[in-house]
Amino acid sequence: MTAPGACAVVVPAHEEGASLTATLHSLRAAARHPEAAGVPVLLVVVADACTDGTVAVAEAAGAYVVREGFRNVGRARASGAAAALRLLAGYGDGLWLATTDADTVVPPRWLAHQLHHARQGWDCVVGTVRLAPHPLLSATTAARHDAHYFADRPPGPGAWRHPHVHGANLGVAAAPYLAAGGFPPLAHSEDRCLVAELERAGRRILRTDTCPVLTSGRVDSRAPHGFGAFLTSLANR
Repeated sequence: MTAPGACAVVVPAHEEGASLTATLHSLRAAARHPEAAGVPVLLVVVADACTDGTVAVAEAAGAYVVREGFRNVGRARASGAAAALRLLAGYGDGLWLATTDADTVVPPRWLAHQLHHARQGWDCVVGTVRLAPHPLLSATTAARHDAHYFADRPPGPGAWRHPHVHGANLGVAAAPYLAAGGFPPLAHSEDRCLVAELERAGRRILRTDTCPVLTSGRVDSRAPHGFGAFLTSLANR
C-alpha cells in the first residue's frame, strides 16, 4: 500500500455522551504522539440515533460529526468511513482508516502503532481489547471472559496471532477497504465480515496483541448482539 499520508478515526456512537469524552481525549492524545507526527488525523464521530449529549461532546472535542438515524453499527461505521474518504480524498490511497468504539480508551501509541505497520506494508491491523472495570461486571464474569479470550494465547513473550476482530481496535488502508466493499450494513459483526472479505482477497492482515485498547466492561449493552451482550451471556452461565 501507499505510505499513509493521513489518518481518520471513525467512532460510531449511540447515546454515548457519558463515555465519549474519555474516548476522544485518548484519541487526541494518540494523534499527538511523536511517532505519528506529520500525519494529520481526522476524528469522525457518527452520532447514530442519539438524543443525549453525544453530538455536543463530539463537537466540543473538535471531531467531525455525522448525524444518522440508522440504529445500526455497520451502517454507522460505513457512513463515518465514507465521510472520511470524502473529506480526505486528496490523500487517495495514502489514507489510513482506523476505528474504535465510543466506550473505549486507546493507549497513547495506538495510532503510531497502526501507522508503523501500515508503512511496513500491512493492509489491515487487527488488535485486541482488555476489559475496563465496571460496577456491573463481576470478578467471576471478568475471569470467564479472560479464560475464553486468551484460551489459545501461547505462553511466554512470543507473538500471538489471535482469532479476534474488534471494531474497537481496527485499522485498514483506504484502497483495500474500498475494494472489499467497506463495512456491511449489519447490526453486528460488521467488523468480522470486513476482515473476512480482506482475507478472501489475500490482503496482508496483521493480528497483534501488542497494542490493546481498554473497552467498557458493562453488561448493559447498547447492541443486542454486541460485546456487552457477550459479557451478559458469560454472567448468566
